[in-house]
Amino acid sequence: MTTSIVRYQKVSTPYTTIQMVFPDSMGVDDALHCTELCTLDGVTYVAIPAAALLPDQPPEITIEPVDMTPELREQIKAASPHCALIAERMESRIRSKYSQSDEAYFARIGVGAALGVYTFEPGEQDEMLAFGAWVEAARQWGRDERAKLGL
Repeated sequence: MTTSIVRYQKVSTPYTTIQMVFPDSMGVDDALHCTELCTLDGVTYVAIPAAALLPDQPPEITIEPVDMTPELREQIKAASPHCALIAERMESRIRSKYSQSDEAYFARIGVGAALGVYTFEPGEQDEMLAFGAWVEAARQWGRDERAKLGL
């Protein structure tokens, strides 16, 4: 499933804010779930799954596809509360098994070993490799979740 990102500007009147109308998925099918990612400089960015059919929009709203540059991708990721939550959950996944002290320990011995100034004790290299695999699995989960948002 691919997700595209579109942009539009919300329109404010004295009485209301006119915004994009999303499909009514009612939580039944994630393939229809559109996600408002963030607003940058008055422009709102929305992730739209390929399977989603947008309903008619208010005449005041113009939805445009986004020409995603690496810079814009990073700006959206930095401003999106959804990406912040993914980062928090990645950290939680890592911390469910390894503490920050564990991570610092593996970093110290890994750098020391790479520089040739540290010799692994029995089992340390295997522990460090297991830590690395655990972290990479958490990072891959995060990449997969951001990909669902078109990022």
